[in-house]
Amino acid sequence: MRYLTKEWYELSQMTDFHLDVRVHKGAGVFNEGLYQRLYKRKEKEFVDMQQEIYDTDPRFMLEEDETAMVPLDMFINEEIISEEDQLVYSMSPEEKDHIQKLIEEYDSRPPFDKYDCKKTFANIHETRIKETMDKLPHELYQQIVDVRVFSLGYCSKAVKNQLKALSSDNEKMMNNILNEYDKVQQEENIPQIIEERFSFHDCEVTDLKVGKKDLVIHLNTEGGFTNFNKVTLREAEIIKQEGQIKESIWLYEELYRLDNGYEVHALLAGEEMAELIIQCTDIMVE
Repeated sequence: MRYLTKEWYELSQMTDFHLDVRVHKGAGVFNEGLYQRLYKRKEKEFVDMQQEIYDTDPRFMLEEDETAMVPLDMFINEEIISEEDQLVYSMSPEEKDHIQKLIEEYDSRPPFDKYDCKKTFANIHETRIKETMDKLPHELYQQIVDVRVFSLGYCSKAVKNQLKALSSDNEKMMNNILNEYDKVQQEENIPQIIEERFSFHDCEVTDLKVGKKDLVIHLNTEGGFTNFNKVTLREAEIIKQEGQIKESIWLYEELYRLDNGYEVHALLAGEEMAELIIQCTDIMVE
């Protein structure tokens, strides 16, 4: 990647530090009792939420079958909606079978395990503490009196103000790089059909097959924003492959025109960040 690099992606994930915490008047001094009270409060909120999810009967999803839907613009504009304007949503047999399996699992589920849920919360809390240590600038981190309290979502007013400034600076840097990339892409002579189709944000790479000449990528588009799930790169040559590509989530791509074809850059995320650069003579998306 030339612009939307791993470093740029990490920067994009650090533009909302200030939204993750709220000011607490007691966070400016070390107080073990305060930490214990806040921990118990957050733990209870987490356990209650998880139990509510655990006890949600999936039968409610069947209620969507044969329901009438109306065009959103007509609803917003408060127009009179006739029967002809309504669309009836009918579940497919596959959807019904999936829901039925969820119902069977729900009916046979064991009692909710609060102890195990509390262990999960403790692990999440420890992970957030480590992430705070890794992500925050050292000077700002040193001003946090108790990183445990911070990781529960509380900080002093002074720290909150610095987090706002840090988030703002990161967002400006991120957007500056993005604007530079957009300008460069506008100058690339990419055919419209490829430009429109070659976008797989949040899709999962399910397979990557390297043939004698071509390279084929298969994608699960369920979590993405496209229905195109197969990419064929003609006479492909892998220039760079870093990290695990298969089963990773496709984040961003860059396309560049070469004299004899294209250069494809892809940034992906799995257990670790991954990057793929391929040169090819043509691109087919289907």
